[in-house]
Amino acid sequence: MINVTKVAEIDAETLAKNLHQTRQQLAEFSEESAYKQSVNLIAVSKKHPPQAVVAAADAGQREFAENYVQEGIDKIHAVDNPDLIWHFIGPLQSNKTKDVAAHFDWVQSVEREKIARRLNDQRPQQLEPLNILLQVNIDDDDNKSGLTPEQVPTLAAFVAGCDRLSLRGLMTILKADTSTEQQRQSFAKMRTLFEQLQSQYGENIDTLSMGMSGDMRQAVLEGANMVRIGTAIFGQRE
Repeated sequence: MINVTKVAEIDAETLAKNLHQTRQQLAEFSEESAYKQSVNLIAVSKKHPPQAVVAAADAGQREFAENYVQEGIDKIHAVDNPDLIWHFIGPLQSNKTKDVAAHFDWVQSVEREKIARRLNDQRPQQLEPLNILLQVNIDDDDNKSGLTPEQVPTLAAFVAGCDRLSLRGLMTILKADTSTEQQRQSFAKMRTLFEQLQSQYGENIDTLSMGMSGDMRQAVLEGANMVRIGTAIFGQRE
């Protein structure tokens, strides 16, 4: 895997190198897979300073993800670059939906109708519809949020019917400390769910977000077309 440097010590040159190596690895994994599709790299910038985002943007990165609402909003304002696309990927409480709906372009962690309804009602009219991924707890992990596979169709139907939301696909975070084979099995189950959703809603369903720094190869091999990478780009968080 990529050697990375702690954010306290990172410079723009090192960050650019990390980004290049990550993109190169993703391209290699894609060629190795049966899907051979482009993979969208989302840089997870949580707990890293705005300067790190600016350096990544200067190196050509355009999409970033945050886990915490206020940290994300503060960073969006601090960076102040309208060309960047911001994803919210953390657990979302109902009292935070208005802020997320007003500041982010994507929400990858929708798992309840109440949250989807509030995001729809609170999305400002001057903005494009908010892109939505449904989070699936594919490993039935008590420590993870997300829908069961059986719950996906009901929430998908609700989101698809919201005029200020755009249903784009699915997201998952795997259970920690699983084997490579277990990871691939879980990712393969997600790919099946994704294809089922595509068969119902067509080309609007175009995003399967799965895989992080430690398991991105397994995710891409099983059909991920979006990965969320933090450590391999920015280094370890302090």
